[in-house]
Amino acid sequence: MANSAKTFSETNIAVIGAGVMGEALISALISYGIAPSKITISEKREERAAELMDRYKVANEALSENVAKCDLILLVVKPQDMATVLAEIKQTIRHGVLIISFVAGKQIRGIADAIGTSANPVIRVMPNTPTLVGAGMSAISCCGLVSPEQRDFTLGFLGAVGKVIEVDEDLQDAVTATSGSGPAYFFRFVEAMVDGAVALGLSQEDATTLTIQTIVGAAKLLDQSGDSPTTLREKVTSPNGTTFAALNSFNDSDISATVAKAMKAARDRSQELA
Repeated sequence: MANSAKTFSETNIAVIGAGVMGEALISALISYGIAPSKITISEKREERAAELMDRYKVANEALSENVAKCDLILLVVKPQDMATVLAEIKQTIRHGVLIISFVAGKQIRGIADAIGTSANPVIRVMPNTPTLVGAGMSAISCCGLVSPEQRDFTLGFLGAVGKVIEVDEDLQDAVTATSGSGPAYFFRFVEAMVDGAVALGLSQEDATTLTIQTIVGAAKLLDQSGDSPTTLREKVTSPNGTTFAALNSFNDSDISATVAKAMKAARDRSQELA
């Protein structure tokens, strides 16, 4: 992967969309070895553009000018803004420029059709917000025009801020429902645990500290122990003990069906955004 960074070291990269994820990707590119001078954002909000220019030493240009000179485009816009952005890109994008899309639900074929060319390789990525702290989970899908070097570069710079896998594009909606939306499921569960602890008499502050550290510690144990979630659960569940009672309550509520239903709703919505 390091050789891939060298290959792309002179590439002009346009980052379209400078929100939270856009910033995370700028950080990832720089961590991977791309010089800030090779990265140009397109951000209309002057205050936000100034913030990123100061923090990362990147440039800011209008969308059309940025796209006209770049060799690689990172699309990090909202799904509802995608059509407008692609319509503008269509006027200035050069043949052969790689497009990496981080836009939920938007298919490779749809992007190619919108810009009216079959000469631009497209990679579709579903990232998630822990990318911001170097613990992201991303899944990529490549069209047939993507070269091995382009694929390796994408795997490499995303790997600088977490883990990354490659999947067939028809599985991207399932990825969205799992890792893309997954952090919010986790945050909601934490909220519920804090509420439960407060209801048992703990202060809001103590309930929050106990819950967050418990969750962080459990996640670290799961990541580092080598044991499966099932094995770890069984190790801390004594017959007829306190954990046993709590887990039985989960099972009585059919927690697996509840989670599966929620993930299906996320998958279905991702398909609707295509």
